[in-house]
Amino acid sequence: MAFEQVCSIEDIIPGTGVCAEVKGNQVAIFRPTEESEVWAISNMDPFARSNVLSRGLICEHQQELWVASPLKKQRFNLATGQCMEDERFSVRSYKARVVDGQVEVLA
Repeated sequence: MAFEQVCSIEDIIPGTGVCAEVKGNQVAIFRPTEESEVWAISNMDPFARSNVLSRGLICEHQQELWVASPLKKQRFNLATGQCMEDERFSVRSYKARVVDGQVEVLA
C-alpha cells in the first residue's frame, strides 16, 4: 500500500467533499474546515447503493465528524466509516493526508 496523490487541497472548498478514483475505487474526500485537514471514506452509500457520499453534508456529533448521505440521510463517521443510525452498516475509511498542498489517500 502506498499513498496516491489525488488533487490539490485548493480543489476542495472548505466544508465540502469531492470524489476521486483511487486504485479503481470511488473515494469521498472531505475538507471540513479552512485547515489543511482531510478525511476519506468510500463514496458508496450502502443504503441507496449509489456513489453519492462525497455530496453529503459534513456535521459534528459528540466531537466527531460525520457525513450525512444526500439521499437517505444516514450519517457515516469520517474516521471509521461506521453508520450512526444502523451499526450493521459501514463504509470503508481511508487514511488521507495533505503534503505540500497535495491531498494523498492511502490505497
